Amino acid sequence: MEQATYRPIWNTSVSAGNPWLFFAVTFAITWGFWLTAIILGVSFDSAAGLVLLLIGLVGPGVAGIGFVYLVYDDRGRADFWDRLKQVHRIGVRWFLVILLLPVVVTVTAAIVSLLLGGSGASWGEGVQEFGVNPLAILPALFFATLPPILEELGWRGYALDRLQMNWSALSASVLLGVVWAVWHLPLFFIEGSFQREEVGFATPGFWLFMIGIVALSVIFTWVYNHTSRSILGIILLHGWINFVSETIEVGDVFYYVHWMLLAVILTAIWGAATLTNTEAVPHPPLGSDHDRRYS
Repeated sequence: MEQATYRPIWNTSVSAGNPWLFFAVTFAITWGFWLTAIILGVSFDSAAGLVLLLIGLVGPGVAGIGFVYLVYDDRGRADFWDRLKQVHRIGVRWFLVILLLPVVVTVTAAIVSLLLGGSGASWGEGVQEFGVNPLAILPALFFATLPPILEELGWRGYALDRLQMNWSALSASVLLGVVWAVWHLPLFFIEGSFQREEVGFATPGFWLFMIGIVALSVIFTWVYNHTSRSILGIILLHGWINFVSETIEVGDVFYYVHWMLLAVILTAIWGAATLTNTEAVPHPPLGSDHDRRYS
């Protein structure tokens, strides 16, 4: 009996599935609102600025869901939502990895900082003020929840699969990481943003931030490919990294360098091809080589 195959909605999905088209739409949505904030000179501390920030944040997620429905048929769309809902894809082992990894990296960075004469770690502002004002923890909670959800529906939910069809896991991760880093650029020019107030444009911290995002992209792929392409797992990891970094503060050099070292170590151990020590790269349920070639 002939084996059933998965086919895209229409043959032109080869063009629609090009990840660069997804990136273009994502940037158009996000930068459209964030550049508006720059032109109008509004701060993210204002109501108008907060609205522009939030609408801009939905760019990757909205584009990701849109392209899933444009490129895939019912089977591919169901796969997308399963990867978002199914907890069993993560499993106990990888849930522990997600839980422990940000803490171990942060604590290790703090210890190395102390040994080299640095300041080690300190509690974040929200933690310090929590006893007096419990609402002070809200920025950390916001940073740890909403942005990861809105971003990862697109970055890992859609784009990473498309890139891994034609690229090794490492190459796909680096490319996606560079795009992800550049996506943040307008934030360095908007008052009230973490990037402008705490980092600054073209400073040493700026370059550490940008390269650190690329390193995180490699680590995210390592977890993603080991958890049956779980979007939920990456949302949890992204959010937990954000929360830990907001509550336990370590000097940028020590913090980001340790994430970079971890990315190198994981690649050396698990291999650049899939970051899983296996030959098969996880991908959406596709049934034709025609759909695998997007360029």
